[in-house]
Amino acid sequence: MSARRANGNRQKVLEVVPRRLRELAQRRHQPVVVQTVRSAAAATIAYATAVWLLSAQPPPLLAPLTALLVVQVTLYATLTSGIRRVNAVVAGVLIAVAFSEMVGLSWWSLGLLIISALVLGHLVRAGEFVPEVAISAMLVLGVSHSTDLALSRVLETLVGAVVGLLFNTVFVPPVWVETAGDSIEDLARRMRTLMLDLADQVGGRIPVEQAAARLHTARRLDHDVVQVDASLARAEESLRFNPRVKEALLSRIVLRTGLDTLEICAVVLRVATRTLTDLAKHRTDEDLFPPEIATALRELLMHTAGAVESFAVLITTQVSRNAEEAETFLLTELSASRASRDHLARLLLEAVREDPRQWQLHGALLAEVDRMLDELDVEKRSLRLAEELDRYSRERRGRRLLSDGRLRRLRRVRRRPRVRRPNR
Repeated sequence: MSARRANGNRQKVLEVVPRRLRELAQRRHQPVVVQTVRSAAAATIAYATAVWLLSAQPPPLLAPLTALLVVQVTLYATLTSGIRRVNAVVAGVLIAVAFSEMVGLSWWSLGLLIISALVLGHLVRAGEFVPEVAISAMLVLGVSHSTDLALSRVLETLVGAVVGLLFNTVFVPPVWVETAGDSIEDLARRMRTLMLDLADQVGGRIPVEQAAARLHTARRLDHDVVQVDASLARAEESLRFNPRVKEALLSRIVLRTGLDTLEICAVVLRVATRTLTDLAKHRTDEDLFPPEIATALRELLMHTAGAVESFAVLITTQVSRNAEEAETFLLTELSASRASRDHLARLLLEAVREDPRQWQLHGALLAEVDRMLDELDVEKRSLRLAEELDRYSRERRGRRLLSDGRLRRLRRVRRRPRVRRPNR
């Protein structure tokens, strides 16, 4: 009996451990996990470097702290935050040295120091590191030998910033395009699931509470879009200054325009669920649609759901061999959706002629479907990509011309001869 129990427990352990290992292996590519490992490694290297270059007494903790804040998820964020970080600490040290020489440390000088440090942080454009100006100033002002401490803090900050920048330069952060693509596909799958649920509801009598629940689900898509937008913003930032990426502009524009399309479709889908909810409120004692119209609407929603999902697959597999297959499937679903839409329009027209109740809701439902199919159209997507590329080229050309104009004016001023005033 005990042997069986032991074998059973051993089997359970063997089943649990591989599952947890698989989950850990899947999470190793998540931004949070990657950033945690990279930050810890950079901070440790910065501390060891500061101890070797400077001194271990007192412990140079500002170096690992600086490296911890400098090493960001993307190389672009590392470069920009590193400059602002060093700028903030140096500004705090300098204002603390000035205060220690003039007034020393007291309750009123501390308050005045904090106000001055925060104002100085905004003046030097420290960004999110404005509080660090006041923190550095208070630490320096509260310790004796402020001049020596100021120099050591500046050196520690420089060591941490340099280590952080070199760490992200040698170990280039990953490109988060694939993660953003997975988020976009997940959003499209949620939209598809909602449309399939709506397709199952259109036949028969629908309680108002059930229709309202689908409306709340559609409203939650707005929160999902915000999360996907944040993931895409991180992916766009990871493409900047990254030597691993060759066609960063095209990838960024394809994903951004694709997310814009899905966001519009999510809004239209929410409006469509509101229309169905209003119909359910007016038709509590009867079926939402006659059987023939319900079948046509169900087919339309199913084809549109497939088009949304295939559109997401298309924009996230631009450089793979599956792109052509996804585009073919999208064209097929859009063609079937338009055919189902025309058939549904004829049926609704005949039904309205017989019974004109809530005719405006029928028209609104067709208009919402038309808007969604128009946004998913392949030709419109190609035109939108071309417009975005042209706009970016014009903006880049304009910035170049502006820079050249400023350079020419500066050279003209330098070449202008100075007029000597005669001595009186």
